[in-house]
Order: sequence, then C-alpha cells, then structure tokens
Amino acid sequence: MNQASAPPKNGRRRHDREIIALAVPAFGALVAEPLFVMVDSAVVGHLGTPQLAGLGIAAALLMTAVSIFVFLAYATTAAVARRVGAGDLPAAIRQGMDGIWLALLLGAAVVAAALPAAPWLVDVFGASDTAAPYAITYLRISVLGIPAMLVVLAATGVLRGLQDTRTPLYVAIGGFTANAILNVSLVYGAGLGIAGSAWGTVIAQAAMAAAYLFVVIRGARKHGASLRPDAAGIRASARAGVPLLIRTLSLRAVLMIATAVAARLGDVDIAAHQIILSLWSLTAFALDAIAIAGQAIIGRYLGAGDEKGAREACRRMVEWGIGCGIVLGALIVLARPLFIPLFTSDPSVKDALLPALLVVAVSQPIAGVVFVLDGVLMGAGDGRYLAWAMLVTLAVFAPVALLVPTLGGGLTALWWAMTLMMAVRLITLWVRTRSGRWIITGATR
Repeated sequence: MNQASAPPKNGRRRHDREIIALAVPAFGALVAEPLFVMVDSAVVGHLGTPQLAGLGIAAALLMTAVSIFVFLAYATTAAVARRVGAGDLPAAIRQGMDGIWLALLLGAAVVAAALPAAPWLVDVFGASDTAAPYAITYLRISVLGIPAMLVVLAATGVLRGLQDTRTPLYVAIGGFTANAILNVSLVYGAGLGIAGSAWGTVIAQAAMAAAYLFVVIRGARKHGASLRPDAAGIRASARAGVPLLIRTLSLRAVLMIATAVAARLGDVDIAAHQIILSLWSLTAFALDAIAIAGQAIIGRYLGAGDEKGAREACRRMVEWGIGCGIVLGALIVLARPLFIPLFTSDPSVKDALLPALLVVAVSQPIAGVVFVLDGVLMGAGDGRYLAWAMLVTLAVFAPVALLVPTLGGGLTALWWAMTLMMAVRLITLWVRTRSGRWIITGATR
C-alpha cells in the first residue's frame, strides 16, 4: 500500500462513514440469502425425513451452482464503480446491463443442462432410494429459478457499483418474506408438498429479479443508457469474470478437501467440523460485508483517478478488517458456552470441537485482513492476480490437509491447516497491495 503516513482524522472519518454505509446493509443482504434454505428446510422438515433429505441434496447442488457464478456480482461491482468514479453514469449502467445479459445467458445454459441431468446429479450425491425422488422433484423445479438467481447476482453488483447496498438489503428482506409465505401456502395450503416449496422459492427469486430489473431499467432510462444486449460488452463481462471464477472454484476446492479430510477422521470429527464450518461461514458474512464495501469504494476512487484516496481507503479498510477480526475472535471464545449446546449435546463432539474452535478464534484477525484485501483487489479489477494467488493457496493447502490423517492429526490439526491456508492468502494479497501494481486508474482497467 506504500502510504508514507496514515490519513488525517477527518479522512479516516470519511472512510469510516462510507464503509459503514455500504457494509452494514451488505451484511444484512448476505445473511438474508442463506435464510431461504433455512425456511425451506423448516417447512419441508415437517413433511418427513425423506423429503428433508431430498431437499438437503437438491439445495446443496443449487447453492454450489450459484456460488460458482458469484463472479457476476464481483466483476460487475468493480466495472460499474470505475465508471461511477469517472463520472459517467450512463456508461456505468450500460456496463451493468452487459453483466445482466451475461447472467441471463448463463442461467439459460444451466437450466438446459441441469433439467435432463437432475437424476444423475442426485445419484452422484448418493441420495437414498427414498430421498432421491424428492430431491429430483425439488431440483427440477428449483433449477427454473437459476436465471433469476443469476440476474439477482449481476444486478446486485450493479447497485453495489453505484454505491447502493440498501436496495439489495430491502429486496433480500422482501424475497425472504415472500419465500416464507409462499412455502407455507403452497406446501400445506395447496397441498403440493416438496414441489410447493420449490415453486415458492422460484416465484420469490423471480420477484427479486423483477425488482432489481425495475430499479436498473429506471436508472437506464433516466440517464439515457441503452438496454439492448451488446455482444462486445457481454464478452468483456465474461472475460472479466473468468479469473474470478477460477478463484471461486479454487476456494470451493479448499472447503471440499477440508470436509473430505474431516470425514476420514471419523463421525465425531466430521460432526464437529460441520459445526465449526457453519460458524466460520457466519463470521465470513460479517467480513465479506467489509470486502463488498471495499469493492465499491476502491473501484470508484480508481475510476476517478484518485490514487491517494484509493490507498487511504485501502489502509483504513485493513484496519477495519483487523478490528472486526479481533472482535469476532473474542466473541467466538466468550460465546462458546452459549452456542455449542445449540448444535450438539454429545460430549465427544464437544471435546473435539473446543480446541479447533480456539484455532478459528485466533485466526479471525488474519481472515479479516484477507477478506478486505480480497475486496480491494476485486474493486481494482485485479482478477487475474486473485486467480493465481488462490491457485497457489490451493497448491499449498491440499497436501498439508491430506497429510493430517496420515500423520495422526485430528480436527484441530485440520483447522491449523485451514489457518495456514488463510495465512498464505494473506501473504499473497499483502504482497500485491504493497507493490501498488493493482492501482490502475481510469474508467476501465
């Protein structure tokens, strides 16, 4: 980052106000998303165990698909924020529309591939004979909502780039509420069973996409931006997304390897691992909210040609990352007597859980900086470096994690390996930000 000195207090306050204004609503929207699955699980769970098992398999497949395409939000945020910083709102919205058109094309391709492959996908996940029919039913209906889900990702990126995280929060709350009402009405009121749950989710997702499109189209008309698909713009959006897709797939591979290793350690360790992973994901939402603010703020500064502002914002967000990491780590330690009984009453799981949980707590400040720098480089459009950095991290983590069972290590050793993974990410991201090579100003990178 190479700042000679810290920004003055009034500069820090300005950055703090921007970070809070963007990060707090972003956190609310991030938390609202997984609540969709929780509502579906709560409603379907009362239909029976096979139905709930089927939902679990289908939901895992759908969440994996959506997580793969999260680059639609990341790449769009950075590109739109640059145009905003350059003072060209029509071009910013036009850039966002390219991302939305790309989302529609990808969504259509996923539907075309997933509908006939649904039975095979469910079988690959090892569904039982009783759960498989329900999983296939839910998957085939829910996959129809994927285009809407991808449009939501891209449109969320547009609004974040426009420095608006409040609208995504309101849409997420509305979508969650509609999903809950529709699920209960269709599953029990209309007697559609698990199919009703799937249709309720699809309708809620379509409504969310419609709300986003209304906002974006209104902005396009206000500023005279074209809504027509532009082949060159769509290709540019796809090229910007490829490195971020590689980064996301590498990160997913890390999590899959960790889960596979935990499973090899035994039932007690995999049970404890799932609890820790759930908690780790929750803390990630809080840290990711700061990263989202970073994407929008850094993109805007670079688009405006304000290199000094970008450096100062980066420094301040790193301080936020460290501070939030310390707070989250302390909360994990202090609140463990309260939340552990919510997940398990098994003494052996608790014994495996506690030392590994302390490792997670200690690593939170590292995670805080990693998430922030990830967001900074995404905002700068430095996707190619992020892809290579994550591939290096995967190459370091994989052999270390796979050696844990061989060397007789347990769950705590596995989470030390996860901490090593975060440390490698920290080093690679810190080296890049210190170099200043991410700072490329202008409306486009």
